Amino acid sequence: MENYILNKLEELRDDNLTSFHVPGHKMGKVFQKLGYKNILEKIYTLDTTEIDGTDNLHNAKEIIKESQDRSAMVFNSYKTIYLVNGTTCGIEASIMAVCNPKSKIIVNRDCHQSVINACILGDIEPVYIKSKVCKKTNIIMGVDVKNTKSVIDNNLDAKAVVLTYPTYYGRTFDLKAVCDYAHSKNIIVIVDEAHGAHLQLSDNLPKSAIEQGADIIIQSTHKTLPSFTQSSMMHIKGNRVDKNKIGAMLRFLESSSPSYVLLTSLELAVDIYDKYGIKLMEDLLSNIDNFKSKFRNNENIIIDNNMDETKIFVSLKKLGITGYELDTILREKYKIQVELSNYYGILLICTIANDEEDFIRLEKALDDLILNINKKKLLEDTNYPESIPEKVLNPRQAFYSDKKSVKLEDSVGKVSGEYIIPYPPGISLISPGEIITQEIITYIQQGVKSGMIVSGIKDVNLGCIDVIDINQNYF
Repeated sequence: MENYILNKLEELRDDNLTSFHVPGHKMGKVFQKLGYKNILEKIYTLDTTEIDGTDNLHNAKEIIKESQDRSAMVFNSYKTIYLVNGTTCGIEASIMAVCNPKSKIIVNRDCHQSVINACILGDIEPVYIKSKVCKKTNIIMGVDVKNTKSVIDNNLDAKAVVLTYPTYYGRTFDLKAVCDYAHSKNIIVIVDEAHGAHLQLSDNLPKSAIEQGADIIIQSTHKTLPSFTQSSMMHIKGNRVDKNKIGAMLRFLESSSPSYVLLTSLELAVDIYDKYGIKLMEDLLSNIDNFKSKFRNNENIIIDNNMDETKIFVSLKKLGITGYELDTILREKYKIQVELSNYYGILLICTIANDEEDFIRLEKALDDLILNINKKKLLEDTNYPESIPEKVLNPRQAFYSDKKSVKLEDSVGKVSGEYIIPYPPGISLISPGEIITQEIITYIQQGVKSGMIVSGIKDVNLGCIDVIDINQNYF
């Protein structure tokens, strides 16, 4: 019998890759460095279920409760809940716990697709906040605080504001100002902090949503801290949230057989965070600063300065190299794996598991690449679509509507029946129920030619898309 997945994973493990991607333990390197190797070598023997003495995640009273209580203390939250279905289930449970069917939420347009999925599941109406985009890099910058307050003022019947903080690219904004304003209008604030579980480890990083007044914060512990993929945490602060209702929603959305291996990895991540995190983060930020300083005066390379220094955006567009090409070159020639690429550059996710050798290897690769580029070419500009498409149907209506397939180029002006999601990071350019624009189709077609990967649409060749004939659907 062929072990297709196992064989490939072992091949990757043995390929001596340098990881600037998630998960945050960087192929287990941090466990070996800090002396957790013996525990993890036999972690398969810890795979169990709810039996005498192992407690129950969905009704935690013993060891799981004690572990979550310790995590709440470490992260400075009122209550911490372990998640084994990723941040996705935490986002969906949070939204559905505070929003009844037919109610309204305010959400940044560049939200993760799980937010829209929650609207479909809960029959909730999203109202979008426009997000800013950097024209030079196509990096999504987050929301404008003034604009966010204006959207709140125009939707005072909304039950919650859902915000992504920091963005995938490490951009932040004055979240406390938004939280304070939303609370003054009796609106709950939910924060998708998938990429910010590490922020409290240094005063040189942006403040965490936990420190800025958010009511529910969901973190992908596996992304920027060293737990296993699919393990996350939900932190609750204040008394605006019905904790019992969140628990009920998690029982709907999360596995009834939660993985004790994932739970154990969360506990190990907290232990590492608590005992070693501050020193490891200090070392990481020093290594990042040293790496950036080597290229500070090099006109051929752009290293974008994010608010969260652990996210590094590197562009060689001045040399005519797209981010997609740079991604491929680093992987195939230098055995360096980045987190993602867009047309203009690559994103590196650095965590407390990265060491000095990782950055030395990256520096040498970029030096060698820049030195050996023979011919420069001019990159054609491509702009990330900023306009929010007109919504004709809400996500739930669109999901349950009859659909038909049309050619992508013939879909402009029609109501989309599918998502168009460049992945990663999983942000929807068009969602079901919205009118497809030429701007979006042009951006996708240009991007795919350059190497962009698109998900959410069933035609993997991007020749056709499902649309909705609203005249044939009755609501």
